[in-house]
Amino acid sequence: MRCLSTISQTLARIWLLFFLLTPSILISGFRDETNKVISIGVIIDVNSRIGKEQEVAMDIAAQKYNNTSKDYKLALYFQNSTKDTIGAVTLAEEMIKVQKVQVIIGMHTWPEASIVAEIGSKSQVPIISFAAPAITPPLMKTRWPFLVRLANSGTAYIKCIADIVQAYSWKRVVVIYEDDGYGGDYGMLALLTEALQDVDSMIEHRLVLPPISSIHEPGELVSEEMIKLKRTQSRVFIVLQSSLEMTIHLFKEASKVGLVDKESVWIIPESLTNLMDSINKSVISNMEGALGIKTYYSERSRDYQDFEAQFRRTFWLKNPEEDNRYPGFYALQAYDSINIVTQAINRMASRNNSIPKSLIREIQSSNFVGLSGHIQLEAGQLMQKNLVLRIVNVAGKSYKELCFWTQQHGFTTVLHTGQGGNKVAGITECFRGVRWPGNLDRDPKGWNMPTKQYPLKIAVRSRTSFYKFVKVEYSQNGKDDKYSGFCIDIFEQVQKLLGYDLPYKYHAINGTYNDLVQLVYNKTYDAVIGDMTIIEERLQYVDFTVAYAESGLSMIVPMKSGESAWMFMKPFTWELWLVSGAILIYTMLVVWYLEREPNPEFHGNWKLQLSTAFWFTFSSLFFAHREKMHSNLTRAVMISWLILVLILTSCYTASLSSMLTVKQLRPNVTDIQWLKNNNKKVGCDGDSFVRTFLEKVEKFKPENIINITNEYKYDEAFANNSIAAAFLELPYAKVFISEYCKRYTGFTPRNRFGGLGFMFQKGSPLTRDFSKAILHLSEKAELKRLEEQWLITSQSCSNVTSSNDTDSLNLGSLWVLYVISGATSTICVLISAIRCLISRETHEDVPNDEKVWKAVITFAKLIHGKKLDASNKEMASQPKHVHITTHDTGTMEPYTPQNNCLIRHSKNTS
Repeated sequence: MRCLSTISQTLARIWLLFFLLTPSILISGFRDETNKVISIGVIIDVNSRIGKEQEVAMDIAAQKYNNTSKDYKLALYFQNSTKDTIGAVTLAEEMIKVQKVQVIIGMHTWPEASIVAEIGSKSQVPIISFAAPAITPPLMKTRWPFLVRLANSGTAYIKCIADIVQAYSWKRVVVIYEDDGYGGDYGMLALLTEALQDVDSMIEHRLVLPPISSIHEPGELVSEEMIKLKRTQSRVFIVLQSSLEMTIHLFKEASKVGLVDKESVWIIPESLTNLMDSINKSVISNMEGALGIKTYYSERSRDYQDFEAQFRRTFWLKNPEEDNRYPGFYALQAYDSINIVTQAINRMASRNNSIPKSLIREIQSSNFVGLSGHIQLEAGQLMQKNLVLRIVNVAGKSYKELCFWTQQHGFTTVLHTGQGGNKVAGITECFRGVRWPGNLDRDPKGWNMPTKQYPLKIAVRSRTSFYKFVKVEYSQNGKDDKYSGFCIDIFEQVQKLLGYDLPYKYHAINGTYNDLVQLVYNKTYDAVIGDMTIIEERLQYVDFTVAYAESGLSMIVPMKSGESAWMFMKPFTWELWLVSGAILIYTMLVVWYLEREPNPEFHGNWKLQLSTAFWFTFSSLFFAHREKMHSNLTRAVMISWLILVLILTSCYTASLSSMLTVKQLRPNVTDIQWLKNNNKKVGCDGDSFVRTFLEKVEKFKPENIINITNEYKYDEAFANNSIAAAFLELPYAKVFISEYCKRYTGFTPRNRFGGLGFMFQKGSPLTRDFSKAILHLSEKAELKRLEEQWLITSQSCSNVTSSNDTDSLNLGSLWVLYVISGATSTICVLISAIRCLISRETHEDVPNDEKVWKAVITFAKLIHGKKLDASNKEMASQPKHVHITTHDTGTMEPYTPQNNCLIRHSKNTS
C-alpha cells in the first residue's frame, strides 16, 4: 500500500511539472507559428487554497480559449504573491519588462492592487484586481485609468451584516479583523460602524489581530486575546476580515474559553464563507453554529457543470494533498477574469484595433454572465445592481444554506424577480431552523447572560424618600438582606414572564440616583431596580425599560376648609342662577298676560296684578300655588315650567347635600408664580433630579429650595412653616396624599417625564425582554393592581375632597329645559294674540280713530272701577265672563276665554 501511494504521488508530481511547463511550451509554439500571443501575468498566493484554485481555474479557461481561437493564443505567467507592496512592485515590473505581459491579473489585498495599478497606468497595461477598497477613493478613474476591480466594494456585505444584527435586535457587537499591515480594513470598519448605527446598534469592542505571517506563535497570542474578550458583555462576534489560517486559530481558542457557546453569535467573513465549498471538513467543524455570507452563483448551468468536472480532475492531479476537490467562488472568479480578457480580445480583433491601446477599453466594457455571476463593468468597477448574497449556517462538518439576501428585497427564501414581499415574514422564514452555538433551542441574546455562578448584579438604592417603593431590611444574623416594596414586587413579577431562567442578586447601595447611573455605566452592576425616573440625560449612559409607573412633577400644598356662609349658592353657577331668574320673570309675565282677563284673581290695579302673577309663579317653585287657572294656554305654560322647576329643585338638593356631606377643603397656594414672586420656600428630594429641574426650568432661587430626605419630614416642614409647598414626582405624590389627604392636596402635574423604569447597561437584551413583560402586566391590569396595593392604601379619604373637585351645576347641563319652557310660553302668547286678531276682524269693521279711543277708555274704566271688587264673589261661583257692549243692541255680551282680546267694539258703540 505504501508503494502504491508513493508511486501515485510521484506520478502526480511528474504531471504537475508537465502542467506547469505547458504555458512555456505553448508560448514557444505560438510565437513560432502565428506570433499572436497575448501574455497574461498572474500574481496570486499559489501556496494558499484560494491561490491553488485560481491557478487551476485560469489554466482551464486559457486552454479552452487556446483550443478554439485561431487568431490569438494566451500565455499565463504565474508569480507567487509576497503580500508585500515592495514585492508586488518588483513582480509587476519584471512581468512587464521581461515577459512583456499585456494584462496583469490577481492581487487579493487593496494595498498590493493599488501599487500594481500605479505601474500598470505608467506602462499602459490593464490591471484586473481581485481586491477593491471598501470606500472608493476620490478621482480613482483619473489616478488609475488602467485598473479594473473584479470585486465587490463590500458595501452590500456590510449592509447584510447590519440587517442580521437588526433582525435579532442585538445592540452591541464585537468586531474582529486581521490587519493587513497597511490599514486596508479601516474602510470596512467605518462602513460597518455607520451601518450598525443605522440599525440602532454599536461596536462595543474591536479586536485587531496582526498578520499571521508576522506571528511566531499565533495560537498563544489569540488565546490571550480571547481571555481579554471574555470581559466584554456582548457575545455577537463579527469577523470582518481574516485569513483562513487565522480564523482556524480564532475559533479554536474561542471554543476553549467558552466564547463559542450558548448565547454567543459568530458571523464569519465573506472571504472565508466563499471557501466553504473547498476547505477541509475538519476546519469547518470548529465553526459550529456560525453564520456566514457568501456570494451566490448558480450551480445548475451547463457551463458550470462542465467546468466543475474538469476542475475536479485537474485540481486532484495538481494538489493530491487536498481532500476537497470542489471549486469555490474564487475559482469561478478567476475563470471569469480570463474570459473578460478573451472576450475583449475577440471584440478588439473584429474591429481591427491595435493592442494595447484598445484592450483596456474593451475590458472595461465587458458585460456577460459568467460562472461567478453577472459580470458588468462600469468605470473600472464591477457593478452590484443584481448582487445576491447567500446566508449559510455551519452545522457539523458542513453547512446548510438558509436563504438569500438582496439590497432590493432583504432576506428571502426565493429569489425575487419583481417586487419584494413582507420583510418581517422573510426574516422569520430565513432564520428558521438555525443551528446556534451550543445547540441553543432559542434565539441567542448575543450577551453575556447571567448564570447561577455569576448571577445578575442588581443595585438597589437603600436610601429612599418613600419606603413603599423600595425598602431594605438589613439582617443581623448573617442572613440575606430583605428587599421589599412596589418596585421590587414589579421586578419579581416581570422576571417570571421572561420565559427563561435569570439568576440575580440584590446589592444595597447607599448613594444618589446619579451614582447608580455611573455604577451601571462603568459595568460595576448589571442593572438598577428602584424608583429610577427616565430622563434624557441618563439615556446617554444606560438603557431603560418602558415605564411601569407614570411620572410628572406635582405640587403639594396644605389645605384649609372651603365652607362659607354662601355655600347654598354653590350648587349652581352664576350663569345658571341668572338664567333661572330670567325664566321666572318671563313666565310670570306670560301668566299675567294669559290670565288677566278671564281670571278675576288677576284683576285690580297693575301692582296687584303683577304681584299676584309673581306670587303665583314663585309659589309654584314649591308647588304651593293656590290660584286657579282659567286659560288652557296658561296650563300649557305651567306644565313646562313645573317640569323645569321639578328638575332644578332635585338637582339643587342633591348637589347641596353632597357639598354639605363631603368635607370641603381648598389649597392655600394654587400658583407656582406666586411662590417665586413672594420668595416662598419649597421642599423636594435633593438626591433626585427635581432640585435641578426647579432651579434651571422653574427658575426657583437655590436658597429657597429645601432638601427633604424622608417622607415624614414633609409634614414636619409644613407644620413649622419651613416650606409653603413641596414638589414631588407623581408616584410619590400619590403616596403622600393617600396618607395625608385631610391636610394636603396635590395639583395635576404641569410637566411630564419618562416615568419610572428599570435600568440596564447599554445594549443589554434584557431591556427589551423586561419591556415586553411590563407591557404584558399593564395590559392585564396587574400594574394597576400593584399600584393600588402599594401606593394607595388609606381608606379614610373617601369623604374628603377639594372644593375644586365638586363642580357647580352649569347651564350646559339643563339648557334644553330652559329652551322648552321659554318656547312654550312664547308660543302660547303668540296663539293668544292671533286669536285676538282673528276675533276682532270677524266682529267689527275697520274703526275710526275716535271709536278706538273710546273703546280704550271704556276698557280702562272696567279695570279701575270699584264695581269689580263687589262682583268678585259672584263671579267666583259663576262662569267667568265679561260683558261687552254689542254693536246691534247696545247690551253687554259675555266674554269667554276663546275671545280673549283687549276689547271688542261694534259700529254703533258710542
